[in-house]
Amino acid sequence: MDAPKPAARAPLSMELDDLLGSLVHARRTGDLGRLALLTYWEVRRWARAAHLPALAEHSAQIIIDRPHASRERFLALVDGVIAELEDLRRTLH
Repeated sequence: MDAPKPAARAPLSMELDDLLGSLVHARRTGDLGRLALLTYWEVRRWARAAHLPALAEHSAQIIIDRPHASRERFLALVDGVIAELEDLRRTLH
């Protein structure tokens, strides 16, 4: 996956920190509705701004693709997005 362009890194980095904080908090509290909202709308918006179309598509598909077999399966997919964002944060800082 390509990292965002250098000129856009500072604002994107701050937004990413905020987004990750919200995702981790919703994950910790088990707020599935908030996780779905953040994953579909906010991760997708951020990924588009960062010129990361694969991440934008992936975050959307987690929500719209199909019903999940279980709560645990949904949380595992969201955990994957969180891990991907954390990896990106390391490259931006």
